[in-house]
Amino acid sequence: MKFKRNRFFRSRYFAFPAAALLMGTMFFFAASMGDTASAKIFGETDESGEGVKYITLPDFTILAKKLTPAVVNISTKSVSPLSNPSSPYGRSPFGDFFNSPRSPRETKSLGSGFIISSDGYIFTNNHVIKNATEIKVTLHNEKSYNARVIGSDPKTDLALIKIEAGNGLPTVTMGDSDDLRVGEWVLAIGNPFGLEETVTAGIVSAKGRVIGSGPYDDFIQTDASINPGNSGGPLFNVKGEVIGINTAIINRGQGIGFAIPINMARSLYPQLKKGKVIRGWLGVVIQEITPELAKSLNLPNTNGVLISEVMSSSPAERAGLKRGDVIIEFNGKRIKKMKELPATVAMTPVGSKVNIKVLRDGNERIFPLTVGKMPAESMRASKPWNETPSTPSPSPSPSPSPSPESGSQLGLTVEPITPNIAKLLGLKETSGVIVTYVEKGGLAEKAGIIKGDIIRELNHNKIADVNDFKSEVSRAGSTGRYLFLIWRNGATVYIALNK
Repeated sequence: MKFKRNRFFRSRYFAFPAAALLMGTMFFFAASMGDTASAKIFGETDESGEGVKYITLPDFTILAKKLTPAVVNISTKSVSPLSNPSSPYGRSPFGDFFNSPRSPRETKSLGSGFIISSDGYIFTNNHVIKNATEIKVTLHNEKSYNARVIGSDPKTDLALIKIEAGNGLPTVTMGDSDDLRVGEWVLAIGNPFGLEETVTAGIVSAKGRVIGSGPYDDFIQTDASINPGNSGGPLFNVKGEVIGINTAIINRGQGIGFAIPINMARSLYPQLKKGKVIRGWLGVVIQEITPELAKSLNLPNTNGVLISEVMSSSPAERAGLKRGDVIIEFNGKRIKKMKELPATVAMTPVGSKVNIKVLRDGNERIFPLTVGKMPAESMRASKPWNETPSTPSPSPSPSPSPSPESGSQLGLTVEPITPNIAKLLGLKETSGVIVTYVEKGGLAEKAGIIKGDIIRELNHNKIADVNDFKSEVSRAGSTGRYLFLIWRNGATVYIALNK
């Protein structure tokens, strides 16, 4: 016991000069930075060669001084829709007497932006300037200018505005958001709650976040403090490069903010400058590859996206893509998750010649394709297991009893599609079978099949009627793998059921 105690004190004693040496080294590196804001890295290399690295803090004072002049304060005025003004204390019985009925109200809001060209082009969020009747931009030198909207894109929440203030304005340098790493230091500058030129720092908490704000969600998550008024402002790396546009927060969370990757904004800049964003289009309905689907499709992993429908006369159809193909690469970019493809295609200029690599029947194939112009939100994601049928689910009997012939071993019952059922559901054909019963807690329910689904295929074989369905179920029984092609709510989707 005495030996251990002495050893402990010796270890503690010798820790002091070691700590002092480490602190001295850190101060040496910090002092050696001079006028640069970059972090200094030192450490040891492990067996992988990657190394354990120790990073000194960047000099945020240098960054703030250098970058703040290019960040602007944006204030807007807009007229709300005609309405009856309401009292902050609740509805007043005298409201209609004292207030003009259906009177418009002027509202004001604040946001941020940053100058990207010396002649006055400014990036901000679409929601900052949406429906504004007046946009005023205040610079670092406290001079204010009226701004006009050059172009906006609600789907990505991006906007480009311009002020006329000569050609000598300070500008930001754009970085590469694809190179951003989780854990990297970042700096946000903006006007939260109208507090001008507020600087906050943090790290990149995550990349590729989907928060449900639009079809092209791909946010950078950061714990740098972001609040109302920061919207449209820049997120910088320690090199002083803009790598994101601060956009959203979670009201119920602390230290959770989101920024649009600057690469997305940069790719849309030429179109925003022309006043309109025109997106690329393939003409496919796609879905995520679940582990169950990967197993049924004999795929090595869940990377890529599954095509569940190819639209008629679309670029995808002309190129030769088919339902059941798995897209794993678009124009040289690997596609791992479903969210990546719509954004990648949308940002591709219309008319571009690209190569699409797919897995078909276990083999890689490349299809040249000319990107088309998106007529609407035509690249849809199929997630019918989160939806319910939009039309009634007809059934010849109130509660059909499962029979061995109709798939009860899978926990479902199917019946023929009669002309009356086809008319009710708006079907052009009566081929296939309709699910009229799903056993609670059964295999079909767990897989996501619901009453009213139309089964078109089973294991890539077409189902014309109930007899075809019986045969395919019997044939698949030996493998225990059932890959259904189902029509639901006007779209088709693959659902895998593995026993």
